Amino acid sequence: MPLPTADHSRFVQRIRRRYAPETALLPVGIPRADTIQILIDRLQADGRPLASALRVARQVVLERLAVLDVEQQATLDDVTHTMTELAEVTLERALAQARADEELRHGPPLTAAGEPIELWIVGMGKLGARELNVSSDIDLIYVYEEDGQTTGPEPISAHEFFAKVVRRIYTLIGETTDDGFVFRVDLMLRPNGNSGPPAVSLAMLEEYFQVQGREWERFAWLKSRVVAPRAAVESGRALQLRDLVTPFVYRRYLDYGVFEGLRQLHRKIREEAQRRAAGRPERANDVKLSRGGIREIEFIVQLLLVVRGGQFPEIRTRSTLRGLQRLVARGLMKAATAERLAEAYTFLRRVEHRIQFLDDQQTHLLPTADHDLGWIAASLGLGTTDNPCELLHHLGETREFVATEFDALLHDGQAPTPSAPGRNGCRNCSITLPIDSESLHEMLAPALRERVRQWSQSPRVQALRDESRLRLGRLVQRAAKRVTLGECTEDAVLRFVDWVEPLLRRESYLALLVERPEVQSRLLHLLGLARWPMRYLMRHPGVIDELADDRLLHGRFDREAFARELDERYQAWERSGEASEEALLDTLRRAHHAEVFRTLVRDVEGHITVEQVADDLSALADATLDCAQRWAWRHLKQRHRDEPRFAVIAYGKLGGKELGYGSDLDVVFLYDAEGDADPDKSAEVYGAFVRKLITWLTLRTAAGELFEIDTALRPNGNSGMLVTSIASFEKYQVGRGSNTAWTWEHQAITRARWCAGSPELQQRFEDIRCAVLTAPREPAALREEIHAMREKVRAAHPIKPGRFDVKHSPGGMMDAEFVVQYLVLMHAAEHPELRPNLGNIALLQRAETAGLLPPGTGMAAADAYRELRRAQHQARLDEQPTQFAPEALARERDAVLAVWRAVFI
Repeated sequence: MPLPTADHSRFVQRIRRRYAPETALLPVGIPRADTIQILIDRLQADGRPLASALRVARQVVLERLAVLDVEQQATLDDVTHTMTELAEVTLERALAQARADEELRHGPPLTAAGEPIELWIVGMGKLGARELNVSSDIDLIYVYEEDGQTTGPEPISAHEFFAKVVRRIYTLIGETTDDGFVFRVDLMLRPNGNSGPPAVSLAMLEEYFQVQGREWERFAWLKSRVVAPRAAVESGRALQLRDLVTPFVYRRYLDYGVFEGLRQLHRKIREEAQRRAAGRPERANDVKLSRGGIREIEFIVQLLLVVRGGQFPEIRTRSTLRGLQRLVARGLMKAATAERLAEAYTFLRRVEHRIQFLDDQQTHLLPTADHDLGWIAASLGLGTTDNPCELLHHLGETREFVATEFDALLHDGQAPTPSAPGRNGCRNCSITLPIDSESLHEMLAPALRERVRQWSQSPRVQALRDESRLRLGRLVQRAAKRVTLGECTEDAVLRFVDWVEPLLRRESYLALLVERPEVQSRLLHLLGLARWPMRYLMRHPGVIDELADDRLLHGRFDREAFARELDERYQAWERSGEASEEALLDTLRRAHHAEVFRTLVRDVEGHITVEQVADDLSALADATLDCAQRWAWRHLKQRHRDEPRFAVIAYGKLGGKELGYGSDLDVVFLYDAEGDADPDKSAEVYGAFVRKLITWLTLRTAAGELFEIDTALRPNGNSGMLVTSIASFEKYQVGRGSNTAWTWEHQAITRARWCAGSPELQQRFEDIRCAVLTAPREPAALREEIHAMREKVRAAHPIKPGRFDVKHSPGGMMDAEFVVQYLVLMHAAEHPELRPNLGNIALLQRAETAGLLPPGTGMAAADAYRELRRAQHQARLDEQPTQFAPEALARERDAVLAVWRAVFI
């Protein structure tokens, strides 16, 4: 059955009757900005004044869109982009005309320095997002650069001048004449609404944002965009406005406090929709404003963007559909949910367009006339002109899904129903039970009751706003209920209270937990498993947001994905003009903390082994170092080339891929200046670069710290240069010249590896390392030197009598490590399988297989080393000593002692 045609629309019928000749002026196909410009020019050439030409152009374009949409199934993007370009073109023409008219009378407005002042038309809402519908009004805000005076025959202030320009634009665009209107214009979103001036300066706008800007206005400004004059956008002059708007919309923290602002705005919209529908049930079928309508999809996206966009600029976008895609890419929404919301949005917008094509009315209500409803159903392929039931059924299902998702986001998974005071577990029960309520205290178990009562009476808690005390009460009630249900321990809740206490002034974290109860549940579970997570969370509280990610417990650290996300974030900072060193340092820290926390959760939950923890933390450090050195180089003013020839060499635990949660990074920095015109100048540049890089890695910022860096293993130790040329490093390590490495430095290089920087230096370092490992050595002298170094290290780490230290006691991990170093340095020349940096466990096994250890001793020592690492790791997670009763790890101790005796005795 063929689809209905556009001529069912009364609007289309009117256009064809009145403007048949003019419709022929528009070229075939989807109207675009250039063809709309040509159409307006031809209408003016035929004698129409600009106001008439703009209106007729609008009618002609809409008639074409009706045909394309209804008869040819044009995409939603085609329709909305055409409407957006129609608005941009007509506003551009109207602004130019209005300004020219006023300048004839008053002259151009100039600053005190004699520079011309620009007026920008800021499109808000769907115009700003390039999502304009076919019978939409346009939300505008007029902003001019700064105050000044005009210079014409009748001089006036810039403020007065632009007020006149704005009124003239409205005459050209918004007034209804015999030819209709171009767009209905709404200025309600300007500062102070209808009571505010028609045009505001940048300074006025900045002050308004700082003093009076409200939460709901942040959602409005999220979609803002300068739509005219186009020259101001292309020249970059309008970026001044972006620099004001971005920090107003996006805060540099996880902004969960904005939930309540959106909740209140949505409540007002629903109440208004219900008021309009009172006594008129047909008004409940509003595809935009009713429950489950277009506005709720937009709110879902805007809310998540505002909450996260301050820290993750790569998700920022004005477009609803692109926003859904970016939320999925960042792991902030399930792909299936986003896909269904995108389908719902597209469907509801197409229904909205059909409704508006009927009579060119700014309405979102389904028509009550059967023939109109049937036409919409048939035109969408959802029913026939006689039976629209399929459309209504699909519409109902769609709206129910949207409403469910919206309520889940804004109302803890529950519909926003009135609360029953004192009912445990309900969303609003904390309204009657603030943290200092005796009724709340009486609900708690004795130990928790005493802790919370004492805490709630402290000056810090009493100084909080009422709203914050209510939030705390709600959080404690939830936690207590989980204890009652057996879902967490009382110790976990006590740790939770200890964790929250230092954060009382950082209300965004309290808001996060209130808005995301599943995050609090996971947090309580985590705190019940070990002590160290609480310590990490105290230092980096922002990482609790990671508990909202369903992917947390699945998978492992992905270095490529991590680097890709960070580079996308860097590019987003650059696009937004915010790629300052401060922003980049915070970005690195937050990303690193989040990944450490993910690994920590997987660890204490038992999803990964100790070796996998070390592998992931080491890979994370590698990726972070590589990213930091690339970014820092771009911000080095004296850099002499686009890409540095530079490498970071990892030693110690990082080199051996045995990094722990609090491990320092032992690193050496190398560069290659061969072929540079001025090697001495290159050395200065790399020296300055390393100093900058170390600052990037070690500086404590608002986002916390990143790494402690130890460079003592560089040639000549702390007396040597911070960065060494690879040629000098080679001479030092292989013993050419008077300044050569000590045996202990060769021991260290057994665990060294390239971990970041120029890939071309990786093989050169490996060649140097191989030359060191395969150099001829006298067995007795090497054994004596390594044994002496072992005794020196042991003497520096005294052990309590009657205790076994898993690292430093005889039979501890250090003994196994020194055994491996001896075997590698002594036998790597004739046993190439010992040269790769595979870690102590693998090298002990290979040494036995090669016949360098008595049968069974290497394998047993490898197993023992693994168990000693596990014991150390578990003790540190629960903040317990790593010295045990000797009998607890006797088998492991004896296995390491056996391999030690086989090598050194």
